[in-house]
Amino acid sequence: MGLKSNSVHVAVMPGDGIGVEVTEAAMGVLGKLVRRHGLGLSTESLQAGAFAYQETGTAMSEPVFERARQADAILLGAMGWPGIRYPDGTEIAPQLDLRFRLGLYAGVRPIRAIPGVKLPLADARAAQIDMVILRESTEGLFAARGRGEIIEDREARDTMVITRATTERLSRFAFRLAERRAARLGRKQTVTLVDKANVFTGFAFMRKVFLEVAQTFPEVPAATHYIDAMALDLVRRPWDFDVLPTENMFGDILSDLGAGLIGGMGYAPSADIGDDHAVFQPSHGTGPDIAGKGIANPTAMILSAALMLDWLGAEGAGQAWSDAAAELEAAVDAAFRGGLRSAEFGGSGTAEVARAIAAEIPG
Repeated sequence: MGLKSNSVHVAVMPGDGIGVEVTEAAMGVLGKLVRRHGLGLSTESLQAGAFAYQETGTAMSEPVFERARQADAILLGAMGWPGIRYPDGTEIAPQLDLRFRLGLYAGVRPIRAIPGVKLPLADARAAQIDMVILRESTEGLFAARGRGEIIEDREARDTMVITRATTERLSRFAFRLAERRAARLGRKQTVTLVDKANVFTGFAFMRKVFLEVAQTFPEVPAATHYIDAMALDLVRRPWDFDVLPTENMFGDILSDLGAGLIGGMGYAPSADIGDDHAVFQPSHGTGPDIAGKGIANPTAMILSAALMLDWLGAEGAGQAWSDAAAELEAAVDAAFRGGLRSAEFGGSGTAEVARAIAAEIPG
């Protein structure tokens, strides 16, 4: 990628609803890290989303897309709004357009229990939850987006697409991610493909390709799991799983389930990564019910910024960026371990949570 540590440019797309609020909060925390580590970061804010569509007739203009494409990374709040739709009734979702147009096939959804955050599972082992759901983000059932058909008002059809090229890339990404996690955590990481290979030809093909790639990573344990059994086991024993690559729709569903295991969507960051571009955003939506109240939890957005810093460091920006990412994640843990509570648990609002996390960063 050829990044230089003193000249990284990030496109910031706050979007709609609480996306704007959590973006503002995260940028304040990020600013402290930038100053502390001397990071050469410049940003520009770009308008896209449902309200952009309402105002201009375009959810993401070509000039905006081009500015985002030229950036070294994209930090996105959340986009969409219930009352603003395309004429066919579908959601305004430029974030999906970015995934498809930029080839962001690896949807990285970390699911990690944060010390001090109340967990819904009573089992003490829930505190050990630390996995990554790896959602393929460019094909699967989502390949039908905008291409479905209704036949004579009697049936509707959407076609799932699974390709060898994308499955190979996703599988290699999963095994390399497992290698990096094993080095950081000090224990082997198992890569478990989640599919429905016993019923669908496409998933049987996906499993075949995955197992072929697995043979090229003999030091990394590989396994497979059916989606229905995984939905059960993520509630029954989530601490047993490490890296879970899966199809687009399955990943969409499982990542929400996973977020519920660690306190909710406000604690679930994400990244959509391709060979040349990456978008970082919280897993949650625009929160119309709480937008404008100052109570949205910014933690997922702040952790998404940490993912961005780490990715930029790995892509060539330098060790200082990776160090800043680790420090930001540690600050989140320290704040909640020390008693911080977000609004969904009767605690602090958006700005207060951000300030508490920033206070854990030296300097």
